[in-house]
Amino acid sequence: MTWDIEKLDLDAYLGRIGYDGPRAPTAGTLRAVHLAHVRAIPFENLDVLLGRGISLDLGSLQDKMVTGGRGGYCHEHNLLFAAVLERLGFTVTRHLARIRLGRYHLPRSHAMLTVVAEGRTWLADVGFGGEGLVEPMPFEEGASLESGPWRWRLGRDEDFWVLHAGGTELYAFRPDEPHFPSDFEVANYYVSTHPKSPFTRHVLAQRTTAGTRVRLEGMSFATGEELAGWLRGELGLEIAEADARALLPMLAD
Repeated sequence: MTWDIEKLDLDAYLGRIGYDGPRAPTAGTLRAVHLAHVRAIPFENLDVLLGRGISLDLGSLQDKMVTGGRGGYCHEHNLLFAAVLERLGFTVTRHLARIRLGRYHLPRSHAMLTVVAEGRTWLADVGFGGEGLVEPMPFEEGASLESGPWRWRLGRDEDFWVLHAGGTELYAFRPDEPHFPSDFEVANYYVSTHPKSPFTRHVLAQRTTAGTRVRLEGMSFATGEELAGWLRGELGLEIAEADARALLPMLAD
């Protein structure tokens, strides 16, 4: 696996997220594209639960999330987004972080980015789901971000940088650790196949709007057609009725 950013259809991607603004690699462009991506492409793990492998090559990411009307989880979102930003002229570093959410010393399984724009480094992450970022924030100790009803803060814990959402530590990472495509392949394999991974045990689907997080949770549907219609109407997520039918028993887990 390589990054293969030259394979990206940039125009198709920008059309998918509904962005027609400036393409210069400025902080304003970074913010606008980040926000458009989060609002347009849902977070979801449905292919994992349907027993399908998750491929991280750029062609597969485009087929799924750009032309296929689907979403994905952190590795899919952020590796696609990294290719977009590099094609726009940004300097991007891909990282693996350790999820916290009340726990410590978990494996490096979450994909996220730092991005240089106009001489300043930003933390960018379009694929956390949950209470993840909707906009990039300055990669600076003590930096804070307010966007709509949500708040984030970036702090330090010894050698780790830690992203907080409200009073919750989302994840921690060390920016000095180099990461290569093979590292993401290993982490992706773990989160999509390990029996203790939340992605193999629960149906996760979410879309962020201007002021809310719309999630598939605490709901029941009588038919696959009903579930597929809800996913399409509420999350903008296209899924075959047969696949939706296969997911119905998992919604109670």
